[in-house]
Amino acid sequence: MSACALTGHRVLPSFFDEEKLAEFLERLVRAGYDVFYCGMAEGFDLAALECLARLKGKYPLHLVACIPYRGQEMGFCERDRRKYRRLIRACDETVVLSERYYAGCFFARNRYMVDKADLLAAFCSRETGGTAYTVRYAQRNHVEVVFFK
Repeated sequence: MSACALTGHRVLPSFFDEEKLAEFLERLVRAGYDVFYCGMAEGFDLAALECLARLKGKYPLHLVACIPYRGQEMGFCERDRRKYRRLIRACDETVVLSERYYAGCFFARNRYMVDKADLLAAFCSRETGGTAYTVRYAQRNHVEVVFFK
């Protein structure tokens, strides 16, 4: 089994194309990646997990929801909260890293996912923030990074 962690921005640009994301993820599956770690954040994480949940009907995938703290979704808008709850049911495994929020819990979640992965798939258009931090962490730890553009 080969594992892939996912990271990306919470706010997606208007040009973001979920169909291209699905094609990108299917190429990773065809390349042999069958375990996917998702941080369950709004934006890229949930978009990627939605694509993977559909691909799971076609390929034997193992989807892991990596939740930084219990109740993460309570800060989401109602539409994303419903999406989160629907998609978490599509996951084969759920890992809750902390019972409550604390400063740095998102970074801890990102490190956990990278430490489990052979590859990091990233949608990163800025050099600051959590996604950029995760890309740099993966690179420092010799985990290959591929970028979705």
